[in-house]
Amino acid sequence: MPKRDAILAVIDKHLDTEKFRQQHWEGSFFDYLDLVIRNPRIARNAFQRVYDMVRHFGTERYTSFKQEITHYKFFDDPFGGGADAVFGLDQALMRLVETFKSAAQGFGSDRRILLLHGPVGSSKSTIARLLKKGLEYYSQLDEGALYTFAWKLEDGDGPRGIAPCPMHEEPLKLIPREARKDILAQINADLPADQQIRVEGDLDPFCRKTFEDLLIRYEGNWRKVLDHVIVRRVLLSEKDRVGIGTFQPKDEKNQDSTELTGDINYRKIAEYGSDSDPRAFNFDGELNIANRGLCEFIEVLKLDVAFLYDLLGASQEHTIKPKKFAQTDIDEVIIGHTNEPEYKKLQSNDLMEAFRDRTIKIDVPYNIRLSDEIKIYEKDFNKDKVPGIHIAPHTIETAAMWAILTRLEEPKKAGLTLLQKLKLYDGRSIPGFTEDSVKELREEHPREGMTGISPRYIQDKISNALVSEQAQQERQINPFMVMNELENGLSHHSLITDEETKKRYKELLSVVREEYEDILKGEVQRAISADEDAVTRLCTNYIENVRAYTQHEKVRNKYTGKDEEPDERLMRSIEEKIDIPESRKDDFRQEIMNYIGALALDGKKFEYHTNARLHKALELKLFEDSRDTIKLKSVVSGVVDDETQAKIDVVKQRLIKFFGYNENSATDVLNYVASIFARGDAKQSE
Repeated sequence: MPKRDAILAVIDKHLDTEKFRQQHWEGSFFDYLDLVIRNPRIARNAFQRVYDMVRHFGTERYTSFKQEITHYKFFDDPFGGGADAVFGLDQALMRLVETFKSAAQGFGSDRRILLLHGPVGSSKSTIARLLKKGLEYYSQLDEGALYTFAWKLEDGDGPRGIAPCPMHEEPLKLIPREARKDILAQINADLPADQQIRVEGDLDPFCRKTFEDLLIRYEGNWRKVLDHVIVRRVLLSEKDRVGIGTFQPKDEKNQDSTELTGDINYRKIAEYGSDSDPRAFNFDGELNIANRGLCEFIEVLKLDVAFLYDLLGASQEHTIKPKKFAQTDIDEVIIGHTNEPEYKKLQSNDLMEAFRDRTIKIDVPYNIRLSDEIKIYEKDFNKDKVPGIHIAPHTIETAAMWAILTRLEEPKKAGLTLLQKLKLYDGRSIPGFTEDSVKELREEHPREGMTGISPRYIQDKISNALVSEQAQQERQINPFMVMNELENGLSHHSLITDEETKKRYKELLSVVREEYEDILKGEVQRAISADEDAVTRLCTNYIENVRAYTQHEKVRNKYTGKDEEPDERLMRSIEEKIDIPESRKDDFRQEIMNYIGALALDGKKFEYHTNARLHKALELKLFEDSRDTIKLKSVVSGVVDDETQAKIDVVKQRLIKFFGYNENSATDVLNYVASIFARGDAKQSE
């Protein structure tokens, strides 16, 4: 019993009865009118609500290559724990939100179908899913509250004679059109132009007939009719088919337009005597139930032409045509998505000109920024999602790097490699390139990101590596295992049939392997030279010699006590590590002294790690000096004395502590880098 009580207590803890009462508010039409007067936003139309929903979660502004970018936190999926977060598409999402803004203000885009267009796996479906999930969540908040109504009928169908409005209409639609304009003018009098309430169109056929029948009964007394109205708060829900619809093309033989606009309820024809009586009709098509919210059309351009005609009226006129009924007004956001081949068919089909004219195309490309692509895979492959298997450092990074390279066009600028272009796009600095030149690179190929390898392919191959026999035995995966999966999968990739493309992609994998080798060598070098005291001593020695050199002074030798000329050999041995030519050594040394002077003016002390180039040079120099004492090459032969083993163990622990390796992956990396140096030394001896 105590255990059962504890379980029930946990359930009670997660149930908020007060919140439940608020979300299931009921009142009269006049109660609702008071709510609208206090807070007109509850009567917003669908586009206004979607736009406000996106803004509700806040924004961040940043500058990328001299362009102001707004990041909408809504697309981080804050209400879903980040499961559907979208990375690296801020510019495409800005265009989408700007369209919502324009539509919310009634500038014409509210009469268009929003078409998300891009390659497979570019987050089109995720964006649509986020909007639907967001609406569900937002409608539960006070800020996103919206209301509909039901009819109290003496001979009604439902329990207690309650007949809900089948299309969840806005209660203000109960105000006759003749009076509605004046009433809305009063409500909007104190509202900014971009927040004014617009309630357009007539009631759906069922509510229209019910209203007219009651009006006849009460001889035109409108207030008496409203006594039969119960206003209710409504929570949007895709599962409950309230305010959110999803339509997916199926076999033409098993699908007709009634799936969009509803169908006759044959069981009720006998009761009401006619199939044109709205009480004998189910207003439950996707466009009916999505009223007040959003309707998603999956692969919209694969729809039969008859369905597209329905969409034309739904978007342009905000009306649909249920079977045997007049045009019925709707208020909803219609968003579809399609891929490149389907859109090209649309462009070449003259019969689809009307549809093209009623769509706003928003390109949703693949990521072309490495750091954002990495986030996509880290969301699915991390310690929490993949317990018990160690993912070696750079495994995700190398896979993401290859994916980005397949999406980039070869740069026209001489001397710039595709890999360097990737790094520039990722915000890294390369000598000779400014933000303006990076902007020019992007303008050279405006369609970058619309082709290349899909994130889904990368996710599939990482998954293959994780369940491979080697991974299960070693309880780890590394970049080489994943890159082998990526390469092997190309031979039967369903979307790549061109042999030239496959060959290019394999060549790009070689580029990634070379880059990964450089990364490994750099990490081992830093691990070997990670003795901060040694780096500090080397830095101090270098700076003393540079200061003396630039001021034409001598350096006091601490051991002999004599003044000596600056140690040119020491300075050059450090500068050569970062490719400072002999002709530029004076400029570099003066640059270092100016940097130290500028820090001093700001009251800051110079430390070697504050200057990235000098830091790298010092580490490389220290590595070179330490490499022979550690005898890294002896790791390859397997013959290691106790003193060398102790030094190697120190390096290994640094790889684990500072770079994220575990015992096995650190050993593998040391063995691999040792073999690289052994090959290099063998070549030099030849």
